Amino acid sequence: MELNYRKLGLRVGFEIHQELDTHKLFCNCPSGLRDEEPRLGVKRRLRPTQSELGEVDRAALAEALKGKGFRYQLYPDSVCLVELDEEPPHPVNEEALDIALEAALLLGARPLDEVHTMRKIVIDGSNTCGFQRTLLIATGGRVKVDGKSFQIQTICLEEDAARKMSEGVELIDYRLDRLGIPLVEIATGPDFSDSYTPAKAALYIGQLLRATGKVKRGIGTIRQDINISIAGGARQEIKGLQELALISTLIEREVQRQLALLGIRDEIKWRGGGRIVKKIIDVTGVFSKTGSRVISSALRAGGTVLAIKLPKFAGLLGKELQPARRFGTELADCAKLYGGVGGLFHTDELPDYGISQEEVDGLRRATGAVEGDAIVFVANAKEKAEAALSAVVGRANQALEGVPEETRRALPDGNTEFMRPLPGAGRMYPETDMGGGGGGGGGGGGGGGGG
Repeated sequence: MELNYRKLGLRVGFEIHQELDTHKLFCNCPSGLRDEEPRLGVKRRLRPTQSELGEVDRAALAEALKGKGFRYQLYPDSVCLVELDEEPPHPVNEEALDIALEAALLLGARPLDEVHTMRKIVIDGSNTCGFQRTLLIATGGRVKVDGKSFQIQTICLEEDAARKMSEGVELIDYRLDRLGIPLVEIATGPDFSDSYTPAKAALYIGQLLRATGKVKRGIGTIRQDINISIAGGARQEIKGLQELALISTLIEREVQRQLALLGIRDEIKWRGGGRIVKKIIDVTGVFSKTGSRVISSALRAGGTVLAIKLPKFAGLLGKELQPARRFGTELADCAKLYGGVGGLFHTDELPDYGISQEEVDGLRRATGAVEGDAIVFVANAKEKAEAALSAVVGRANQALEGVPEETRRALPDGNTEFMRPLPGAGRMYPETDMGGGGGGGGGGGGGGGGG
């Protein structure tokens, strides 16, 4: 698809996160990653609390709704009480601070007179304390690409997150060897208006950092987050991109996705659709003799089949947003995250998957669906199915507005998938365990309560 990015009002910015070759940011533990099986582990739960500014961040609330616990693997000879959030942070790593300042000067940024540690609420389990500590180092740099100058908004020093090793329905395993490794975060302004210049700028900044000889090398030591929006759409933060060659593809496919979502919004309005009222209906009886192995397995395990009607949505769930990803895939992403289910069915793809036309007709009778309506249904334990369908209704209602602001995960093929809502202003607040300039300090407090 040939896209006129300027006409579409494309705006792109990015953040580069580069690990520094020094010990951890708030303790003296080494910063190397290890492969041998850890000998110890602890389990935790994190819950959202108000920040010191009195706000609860929407992204933190979304993570809490997933209801997952966390298990932290650790090596007692290279992980201390700071990483476990059992001891206040030590004074900031001065070597890491010097490296961040060097990067700032190389990019023509202006270092701040004072550096203060802030907390960024994160309760996906990747930080044991429920927040990431970050220090604003400098502002106002520039990077030149193809004769054009682009703004560097901020340069920060922050701690890396724990490594996710595995994820189950109820528990996520993290390894603490990466937690606390110093990162320099370089954020550009949303100044790019095409799909290829951001990759050139990111390559230049990465080469500049490596030229210092003070940063880590190898897969996973440098990552890019891309911020993308178009006129009439919404800003998306796409996280975890490691291949610079994918930046152009990722931007192009995100623009395609937003255009498709705007098209879905307009089509629903043209059809006269409105806000969907959540009315979950038990349709287990419709599938008493089903040929679907997925549904049969769920019923044998004591589950139910629950359904919701999406008025005026027929044909839209099968609409392609990105290659091999449809609007129904977006609904399924939300159902999986918030309901803990393996997936969902919808009538745009039926009859198929062992589900007969007779069962589809029975679904329509049970839900009161008429021509032009779509039906989404889930086979699982009742509580999980209800949570999944509640998430589907929420996402379907967002489609009435067009493009919701989201944090999305970069996939290896250049597509993206939903992670959580875009964080709000309530995510960041001052660090209470440390004084100005990164000095060590006293007691507890936290953005996500431990449990």
